[in-house]
Amino acid sequence: MTLPPAPVAIAPLGPGDRNEWEALARGYKHFYNDPIPDEDYARTWALVTTGGPVHGLGARLGDSLVGFAHYLFHAHSWAGTVCYLQDLYTRPEMRGRGVARSLIGAVADAAREAGASRYYWLTMEDNGPARVLYDKVARFKGFIRYDYPL
Repeated sequence: MTLPPAPVAIAPLGPGDRNEWEALARGYKHFYNDPIPDEDYARTWALVTTGGPVHGLGARLGDSLVGFAHYLFHAHSWAGTVCYLQDLYTRPEMRGRGVARSLIGAVADAAREAGASRYYWLTMEDNGPARVLYDKVARFKGFIRYDYPL
């Protein structure tokens, strides 16, 4: 008899998650070919765990941290307060088990609780596996992002 997959537990990132989070964060930055200095991991960890403007959630399957989400709220000129899912990552071997979907749902709950009028995120155009999920849970509105160098 095959048992159903274990439920994904979502909770704010806490002090005991630091090492597992950093391993995941390094995988995330590697996936997007966006290397950062080692000290930026410590800065980002502090940012997502100190109750400031950027929030961090962790996804656990059993005793292992297998994914994370970072999100924030900001003003919108036409829509009041909106929620932006800035980072979402699932350990590659854990994909397809509901981890990302659970994290997206938990951020949606936080957005509703905060009174946000919209909830959105970005992904790379060629991130096919993620877009399969995103097309199921959200609506693509056709926007393309440009970054102006500063």
